[in-house]
Amino acid sequence: MDFSKLRDAMIKEQLIARGVKDKRVLDAMRIIPRHIFVPKKMLSEAYADTPLPIGLNQTISQPYIVAFMTEALKLKSLNRVLEIGTGSGYQTAVLAKLVKKVYTVEILKAHSDAAKKRLKKLSITNVHFKVDDGYFGDKEHAPFDCIIIEAAAKKLPLRLLEQLKEGGKMILPLKDENGVESLTVVTKQGAGIKVQNILSVSFVPMIGKIQEEG
Repeated sequence: MDFSKLRDAMIKEQLIARGVKDKRVLDAMRIIPRHIFVPKKMLSEAYADTPLPIGLNQTISQPYIVAFMTEALKLKSLNRVLEIGTGSGYQTAVLAKLVKKVYTVEILKAHSDAAKKRLKKLSITNVHFKVDDGYFGDKEHAPFDCIIIEAAAKKLPLRLLEQLKEGGKMILPLKDENGVESLTVVTKQGAGIKVQNILSVSFVPMIGKIQEEG
């Protein structure tokens, strides 16, 4: 199976064709071998236009969603990024190619350990892994330039907003009062925030402490 050709086709047909323009994002996704982040039985679907199950009721996001979320943050090379939901480590790897440091938090130890091994195999060294409830973020290393959350929440996680720098951006799938889920960009502005819903999506729910808040 020629994964390089499949990856090139993914870039052209799923990302560029849908309006992803950031060259740095496209280059990162052209470099990162998505097939090493999916279960072996699903290798033939590694570059398909769909999310895939990775076990423990979690998924690796659709390539377009990974690119869209990454591009929306307008990342700079010196940024420090907090990622909530390491999962397979694919989004982590893409981020690591674009910023100075990624701090990634995963509630499921098995996924965190597996992701760490994959990134080590790729010689990616600018990632700090933490096994914990993402609800609490990573206060020790805050504040962050950007925060990316890869599981759906029913309300804005205020603890994480506190770990965002002034002018920083957070992106997450957020449900409204009717249960409609949208990718949402939150920009921290002084004592307030700017909230923009930018794309309808469907993610697995964020688990842990945040579920107690309803």
